[in-house]
Amino acid sequence: MIKMFDILIIGAGPAGLTAAIYARRANKSVLLLEKNSFGGQMTFSPKIENYPGFVSASGNELADAFVEQALAQGAQIELEEVVSVKKSGGVFEVETDSATHTAKAVIIASGAKHRLLGVPHEEEYVGNGISFCAVCDGAFYAGKNVAVIGGGNSAMQEAILLSEQCESVTVIQNLDFLTGEKKLAETLLARPNVKVIYGTVIKEFAGDGETLSGVITKRESDGAEEALDFDGVFVAIGLAPDTAFAKGLTEINDWGYIVSGEKCETECPGLFVAGDCRTKTVRQVATAVADGASAALAASAYVEGR
Repeated sequence: MIKMFDILIIGAGPAGLTAAIYARRANKSVLLLEKNSFGGQMTFSPKIENYPGFVSASGNELADAFVEQALAQGAQIELEEVVSVKKSGGVFEVETDSATHTAKAVIIASGAKHRLLGVPHEEEYVGNGISFCAVCDGAFYAGKNVAVIGGGNSAMQEAILLSEQCESVTVIQNLDFLTGEKKLAETLLARPNVKVIYGTVIKEFAGDGETLSGVITKRESDGAEEALDFDGVFVAIGLAPDTAFAKGLTEINDWGYIVSGEKCETECPGLFVAGDCRTKTVRQVATAVADGASAALAASAYVEGR
C-alpha cells in the first residue's frame, strides 16, 4: 500500500529544504525528493557572504546544514527523479524513476539551472573562475579583469554591476548587437571600463586544470581565434527552470517558470511552488528560503482545510 504524505516536496535546494523544515514543524508528514545532489545551485558557490547569520560559508557547507536540520525535524528524503505529477480526486500522484508516491499537497522547488555554453573545460572551471551571479560572486573580483558572456538583459545587468567594482569588464556577444533593453545598453556602453566584443563566440575555456586563466574566442565572420586573459568569467545566457514534469498541471510561462503569487500558490489547488523555478525577479539563497517558508505554511494550511 502506498503511503499518503501530507506534503511532498520536489527539489532539495534551499527552497525545498526550508519547506521541509517548516512543514515538519507544522507537524505534517513530509517526503522530499531530489534527483541529483542536495543544495541546488548554491553548491556551485565556493564562498557565500550574503546569507544572514554566516559571515562566510561555502555553498556545500550551507547545504549540509540545511539537510541536517531537515532530517532532524523528521523529514523523509529520497534520491529519486520526478517524471510526472498528476492530481485526481484531490490527491496528488507523483511518479519518479523508481516509485510512485501520493500526497495531499505538493511543493515544487525544483530550481533552475544556469544555461551553459557547452564548450570544452566549462564545467571544469565552474566555481573556479566561472561564475553565474555578480551579486553572489562579484566582490571576489574587485579590482580585477572579468568577462561577461551574453548580450541580453541579464548579461548587461551583470556587466553593469561588475563595472562598479572590477578594473575592467569585457562583454562577449555572439551577435552583432546587444539583444537587451536599449536603456540598459546605453548605461552599459557609457561605462569607461566596459568593452563589448561583438560577433564572437567562446571556443573553449583556458586554465591550469584547477583555476581559470581566460578564454579562447572565435570570431563568427572569419573564424579568427584569440586567447584572452581574465581573472573571472560570468556566463549570463539565461536560466533553464526544471518544470517539464508539471506541464499541463498548472500555468507555466513561455520561459518555463511556474506562475505564482506571494504565497507561492499556483492555479492548481494544493500545488505550490518555491524558489528559482517560480515567476519572480530576484533569485538568491535568501529569497529561496523565504519562498520555502511561505510555500510550506500555505501547504500546511491547505492540508488542514484552512
